[in-house]
Amino acid sequence: MSDAAVSLTTMEFHPRPEGGTPRVWAFPAPERGRLGNGLTVLRCHRPGQQVVAVEIVLDAPLDAEPEGLDGVATIMARALSEGTDKHTAEEFAAELERCGATLDAHADHPGVRVSLEVPASRLPKALGLLADALRAPAFADDEVDRLVRNRLDEIPHETANPARRAAKQLAAELFPAASRVSRPRQGTEETVARIDSASVRAFYEAHVRPATATAVVVGDLTGIDLDGLLAETLGVWTGDEARPGTASPITADDTGRVVIVDRPGAVQTQLLIGRIGPDRHDSVWPAQVVGTYCLGGTLTSRLDRVLREEKGYTYGVRAFGQVLRSLPDGTGAAMLAISGSVDTPHTGPALDDLWKVLRTLAAEGLTDAERDAAVHNLVGVAPLRYETAASVADTLADQVEQHLPDDFQARLYRRLDATGTVEATAAVVNAFPPDRLVTVLVGDAARIKDPVEALGIGEVTVVTG
Repeated sequence: MSDAAVSLTTMEFHPRPEGGTPRVWAFPAPERGRLGNGLTVLRCHRPGQQVVAVEIVLDAPLDAEPEGLDGVATIMARALSEGTDKHTAEEFAAELERCGATLDAHADHPGVRVSLEVPASRLPKALGLLADALRAPAFADDEVDRLVRNRLDEIPHETANPARRAAKQLAAELFPAASRVSRPRQGTEETVARIDSASVRAFYEAHVRPATATAVVVGDLTGIDLDGLLAETLGVWTGDEARPGTASPITADDTGRVVIVDRPGAVQTQLLIGRIGPDRHDSVWPAQVVGTYCLGGTLTSRLDRVLREEKGYTYGVRAFGQVLRSLPDGTGAAMLAISGSVDTPHTGPALDDLWKVLRTLAAEGLTDAERDAAVHNLVGVAPLRYETAASVADTLADQVEQHLPDDFQARLYRRLDATGTVEATAAVVNAFPPDRLVTVLVGDAARIKDPVEALGIGEVTVVTG
């Protein structure tokens, strides 16, 4: 083909899009109110969030479970959606499905949480169903019996799971046997087997009432008369004016020691190392969050850099702080822990290197680069973390459970951003002192006991798996 036959086309390029000016972000502030029946309401209008999230916080802590009936709070929570005075269990599920809604509930040490998500256009119907579940749950014998059987079936699977087994053993080691926090949240085979519909109803009647409950509503509330809607639904729920229950402060024995849960033939060792420390009420919490993130919060943390990248012992090790329970007077405790798994032959060397990381941290401290990366990730990811109404509602409900002010999360991000390297170092060193950690290992005792004893990190005992 000749050059003359070639038609040259001139391409016109459109201007490259440029990023806009970043908007200032802050955790949303809720509006607080109260219904005539005593129910506290926190609402948060989030334009564009067409799936509305509702969290109900019930003052029914695990501490309140009757002696010998550990797990009754869990069964009660699960039974709330298994029929009401208006609908059977099947009908209730069908009504939720017609709304495009999901309803979940669980029990933990602070209390029971009931979570609803529904399209904004179906909120009136879904709130009515939620109100029925709270106001008049059926607690039918056959439904409660089924839930008990289901829970009994779950327990062996949890015991077989190394991570769950390690958590159970650590709680039993750290806390006094008489303390509810020392025992499995959802009960044991012995205690769950005793639960029936009468005990579930008794627990409900003793602890579930609007005067001690809080409803958190988050989503796009444009065009919704939320006051009127709440009055017609959750507002018809009645109950007495009983005061919130009381709980004792959490105490723990963090004498350095090692407990091996024997799993003969295990090819990996699950490790969980922990103690208790300050919760979110303590002024050290922001620095503790930053320091713990530097230690083991991400793939670039010190623990991962040594145990995963340099040595290849593990797929990942994490350090974290998890609030256990906070009291109205501002006292409370958090579990400070390091968790992960390593291959069996390298259990001893991995623990040795882990302790070297902790000792080096105490001797040399964090670097400015580590601090900057941690703060950038913790603060910078916040707008993405709270994109959904459910994530905002969950955090607001956490604040209610932990007796924190409504603006706590917003202030936390400012405090994280202001945390310095020296402050973060001091906090994480105090959180994880090498000589005050309880170590639980779920693995083959015959292969790991001697190497672990040689490390001198505490007395080593072996229990059956």
